[in-house]
Amino acid sequence: MKQRVEVNIRGHEYFIRSSRSEAEIQRVAAFVDEKINGVMASGATVDSLHATILAFMNVAGLYIDLQEKVDQEEDAAERIKALNQKLENALK
Repeated sequence: MKQRVEVNIRGHEYFIRSSRSEAEIQRVAAFVDEKINGVMASGATVDSLHATILAFMNVAGLYIDLQEKVDQEEDAAERIKALNQKLENALK
């Protein structure tokens, strides 16, 4: 069931409707706020829209890196499973 949760990002109030728990939503909002504030503090830009885009690019890069690791691990797991099957067949 979706609930409405109020969050604060960069001093602005937003109402989020989600089936996630309020704690999870607040955690995500705090993460977003932290990333945007980090870009703003770096001096890369003073415009909040540009800071938001740069922060999103940073997060997207991290997501892509993690997704590639997951894909590699899944591939390795499949190869291990295939090798294990070959070993079991050889031992029969």
